[in-house]
Amino acid sequence: QVQLVESGGGLVQAGGSLRLSCAAAGRTVRDYDMGWFRQAPGKEREFVAAIGWSGDNTYYADSVKGRFTISRDGAKNTVYLQMNSLKPSDTAVYYCAFGYYSVLGLAPNYWGQGALVTVSS
Repeated sequence: QVQLVESGGGLVQAGGSLRLSCAAAGRTVRDYDMGWFRQAPGKEREFVAAIGWSGDNTYYADSVKGRFTISRDGAKNTVYLQMNSLKPSDTAVYYCAFGYYSVLGLAPNYWGQGALVTVSS
């Protein structure tokens, strides 16, 4: 079993930055792809970004390209989401996920508990 623990959410003004972290504990996670999803109030959960198990490949939703950066630290079993130039429309609960990426997107096997990000205008 794998447990994912997120941190780094909070309140920020539009144009500001936040970094989310997601640390994994439990069985080895080295061979998993990692990613982030978000769910805004009243909306469905949507894909944000993913990174391959080797760290060589990254994928982003069009809405965050050029503003968000996903990275991972294999030694720490941790994935990060650096969010810059935040907009009020980025307000959501952000969930990290470990799974496998394909042409259909990231299929999560494990989810984090969620971290609330609120961007004020």
